[in-house]
Amino acid sequence: MTNKQIIFKKRPSGVPDADTWQLETNQVPELEEGEILVQHHYISLDPAMRGWMNDTKSYIPPVEIDAVMRAGSVGKVIKNNGNPKFEIGDVVTSWGGVQQYAITNGDGWYKVDTSLATMPMYIGTLGMPGMTAYFGIQEVGKIVEGDIVLVSGAAGAVGSIVGQIAKIKGCTVIGIAGGKEKCDYIVNELGFDDAIDYKSENIYSALKQKCPKGVDVFFDNVGGKILDAALSKLRMHARVVICGAISQYNNKAKVDGPSNYLSLLVTRSTMQGMVVMDYTKNFGEAAKQMGIWMQEGKLKSKEDIYEGIENFHETYNRLFSGEKKGKLVLKVIEK
Repeated sequence: MTNKQIIFKKRPSGVPDADTWQLETNQVPELEEGEILVQHHYISLDPAMRGWMNDTKSYIPPVEIDAVMRAGSVGKVIKNNGNPKFEIGDVVTSWGGVQQYAITNGDGWYKVDTSLATMPMYIGTLGMPGMTAYFGIQEVGKIVEGDIVLVSGAAGAVGSIVGQIAKIKGCTVIGIAGGKEKCDYIVNELGFDDAIDYKSENIYSALKQKCPKGVDVFFDNVGGKILDAALSKLRMHARVVICGAISQYNNKAKVDGPSNYLSLLVTRSTMQGMVVMDYTKNFGEAAKQMGIWMQEGKLKSKEDIYEGIENFHETYNRLFSGEKKGKLVLKVIEK
């Protein structure tokens, strides 16, 4: 049995080119005692992958050169050499990497129920992006009913869930997204109260018009100029959640930080970073609650699925080109 794998070959400067990775086909080794073989069906593509390629201090060690590219995954157990926790046919999810098969002793792998949700949802709304949104907006953003919530990257995997949770909790929600189609999507399909198209609108003017009373919570996935503009609209005791900075990840120069940070002082506001791994022990309760919201029709899940491990680089680029809505997923199981 052979395994197609995306191998990380060099650390990129700026936007990763095709030579950053290499597609290899290798034999799947025999299982050792206690190991299982997982056949991946879907791989999660996330903006955080760009940061994992840098050899710098972060919340997680960088991907090593010549290693399988790190990624979340979901698939089925197809072989088991004496592991009592799993059975053949179990659907499982973890950090399996960008490859068609993964061998593991089961540590860090979790069984999921595909009678309740589809496989891609478990690496999207019920996976890392959904958990990030759930805990980021509630535990770090500390939303309460009546808050005015501003979300950047609002049509993406995390931002789209953040806005919907804030609406469920009785907040007014304004999303920032790129292009009319995405802005229409978050308002008409997801129920956001309003949208700002950063591609066609002046961000400062739009914030003045659409957030005239200011902002209680800003959930930021983008960074850069959008973060700077949002800081100028903070209300007293506002909370700024730093989840990501996708506008900065491919910079060759230094990160463009905020010049309006003194707004935090004037308004006695807080700005706090958020990493989803800090909440691992509570993922189960979050998934249960979001599952209920989905069954009630209050929370919508969208997966943007592309096929073929050979198309990894092209699909990965959609994270930064904006050519996607919702959660970006790569299907790697062959027909």
